[in-house]
Amino acid sequence: MKTLNDYTDKAISAVLEKHGAYFAFSKKQFEEKQVEGVKYVTDGSGMVCPKENYNQLIKEMNEIYAEGVKQDIAENGLTAIIKRELSNYECYYTSDIEDAVEALEDYGVTHEQVLTVFKGGSLWKV
Repeated sequence: MKTLNDYTDKAISAVLEKHGAYFAFSKKQFEEKQVEGVKYVTDGSGMVCPKENYNQLIKEMNEIYAEGVKQDIAENGLTAIIKRELSNYECYYTSDIEDAVEALEDYGVTHEQVLTVFKGGSLWKV
């Protein structure tokens, strides 16, 4: 099963390049890619972007992410996505679903829906 990153990675990489954004986790990495005379901002995750492009970059990234969520739901269905995230966050080992619930917020999935799937139920009554 594909993950959200499978749906968004190429488009996100393209928009980062388009806006001159990159990831730098040290001063050396920042200096290797910086363009002289350009003012940069960072979002705290290591992403660096020319200040003049930042707002448009974030807007486009959010649009790509939203489209990826729609495509993920269309291709995989919510029950399978919830199971994927429950496994991804090892919820069956820890008996704690909160990380999966948080990861699924952008999918419009509720705590109750995650709990239903966790307990072995289905979101869809057949």
